[in-house]
Amino acid sequence: MSETKQLKQRGRPPAFNHEDALDKAMRLFWTYGYDGTSISALTEALGINKPSLYGAFGDKEELFRKAVNKYLSDISVFVANSINEPTSYKVAEEFLTGAATFLTDSNHPPGCMLTQSALTCSQQSEVVKGVLSNFREAYEEALHKRFVQALSDQDLPTDADPISLAKLLATIHQGMSVQASGGASKEDLLRVVAPVLAAWPGNMID
Repeated sequence: MSETKQLKQRGRPPAFNHEDALDKAMRLFWTYGYDGTSISALTEALGINKPSLYGAFGDKEELFRKAVNKYLSDISVFVANSINEPTSYKVAEEFLTGAATFLTDSNHPPGCMLTQSALTCSQQSEVVKGVLSNFREAYEEALHKRFVQALSDQDLPTDADPISLAKLLATIHQGMSVQASGGASKEDLLRVVAPVLAAWPGNMID
């Protein structure tokens, strides 16, 4: 075996699974945020040394980006599902009730990875804040476009503001995330959802 090949393999166990390792990294970032997750914690959880970590995923910032992508593609599917609901009310209902279920699911850390990581970012992590902000803005824009369509379909009152409605759902979701991370149950979060849905403007259309 060549010296180069030996160096590439050194520190990485034979059974190393890239996707499994990325899942473990995602859960660490989800629980402790970007700044709260150290390289030593990552190498211990993934079972590899620092050179192998960098070789498999890049630096910590790049690993975080990949973990966020995995979070969005593999787990946070209720956002996409809600956009496809037939009415604006159903969009809001699916988004918020789906969030209540997802944010308190015991199969993964509580809360939203994006919200939690943003709250724990230091001023030195402006790049990470930018990544998180872009992702949040993307789903807020998706909601905005959906409510523009609802307005065009006369599914919302003519004075409804799609931007404000999208911002409302995004803000409530972020608050629910903080509550869930602090130990709130699904039932606790659904108590927040109920009055929002009761006052939803789509309910006022005959």
